[in-house]
Amino acid sequence: MSSSRVFVGRLAGRGVFDPVGDRIGKVRDLLVVYRAATAPRVVGLIVEIPGKRRVFLPIGRITSIAAGQIIATGLINVRRFEQRGGETRMIAEIIGREVQVSDSASGVAGGTTATIEDAAIDRTRSGEWVVSELFVRLPKPAAPFARGDTRIVRWSDVRLPSDSAGAQSAELLIQTLVDLKPADLAEALLELPHARMLEVIGELPDDRVADALEEMVETDQLALLAQMQSDRAADVLDRMEPDDAADLISALPAARGEELLDLMEPEEAEDVRRLLEYDADTAGGLMSPSPIVLSGESSVAEGLALIRRAEIPPAMASAVYVTHPPYETPTGEYLGMAHFQRMLRFPPHERMSALLDTEIEALPVQASAAEVARRLASYDMVALPVVDDQQRLVGAVTIDDVLDHLLPDDWRHADDEVER
Repeated sequence: MSSSRVFVGRLAGRGVFDPVGDRIGKVRDLLVVYRAATAPRVVGLIVEIPGKRRVFLPIGRITSIAAGQIIATGLINVRRFEQRGGETRMIAEIIGREVQVSDSASGVAGGTTATIEDAAIDRTRSGEWVVSELFVRLPKPAAPFARGDTRIVRWSDVRLPSDSAGAQSAELLIQTLVDLKPADLAEALLELPHARMLEVIGELPDDRVADALEEMVETDQLALLAQMQSDRAADVLDRMEPDDAADLISALPAARGEELLDLMEPEEAEDVRRLLEYDADTAGGLMSPSPIVLSGESSVAEGLALIRRAEIPPAMASAVYVTHPPYETPTGEYLGMAHFQRMLRFPPHERMSALLDTEIEALPVQASAAEVARRLASYDMVALPVVDDQQRLVGAVTIDDVLDHLLPDDWRHADDEVER
């Protein structure tokens, strides 16, 4: 057993440092190329550097690789990583796959299928890194709750199925994605080979898929939604922000959109249906129908408690809106808004009606996107209330809603035009 052997699962997320100890980034995956008669050769690492950019680090730049950290030397090419033909990602495409293990390695006459749970890379005498061994789990026995035995087998003892789209678990890959922000998760998913991306999405929780979808351009959203069963698609839409879900449903054929709305939770579907009544480039089309609404008799303490809720986006948590009953949109008559910063200056028992900002006019639901942007800029605000013709609060529009509308569709990928 070589002292240089390292298991890939232990490298995921580990830090990459330069020779003087400054952190360069962290490992997200390893890149290998298959060879006809010998084990796959490691050609480099996919490293996430500051700014959440993923770059390629050639294996030749690595001076030390261990489970704890990786030391690299030389300049790092910061161009965004793009996978080339013939290259395979170990975590994304190898670990989790089913393979055929020989009878001598498995102890089963005629061999058996097994699932790759981890893989070891090793440095040869010539200095190259190769995939030397695999940690596999054999099929579980018939006994209830039993798990299959595990083995460490040589690469030469396994054979990949001829069908490259065979069954594959995404457990380890998902572990490398759980700490990503929604925009970074969306980018990481779209970087995967199409079949693998669908497998990962199939195993991700609905709320994480919703987070990622909200950060994708419409063409990618529609392509992914088309690959989901209707029930799953509706569950994901339930967990999206209503305005984002409405935008996505409006881009679908009418029959498909109506089918998904019927499958969604009734309350979520009702919010989306109301948003679909407005043109996309108006305050009504841009707003969220779920602002924080309280009565004038509510206390500052109640308002601050609602703002603290983790699921409230920062821009929406910038203010509380006060109305007459009912307090679900569309509410009773809109009375005014209380800014978060202003609430901090009042004692917790103070009533919300005592600190309303009544000088800022609510946006009419028909206001154009340009008018919404002008008002936000004029008032130096990150959110504004939206009212209907009867002065009922129907939602709130935030600065991120406006920016998403005004920026070009491909703004997230404006720096992706270069290749490795």
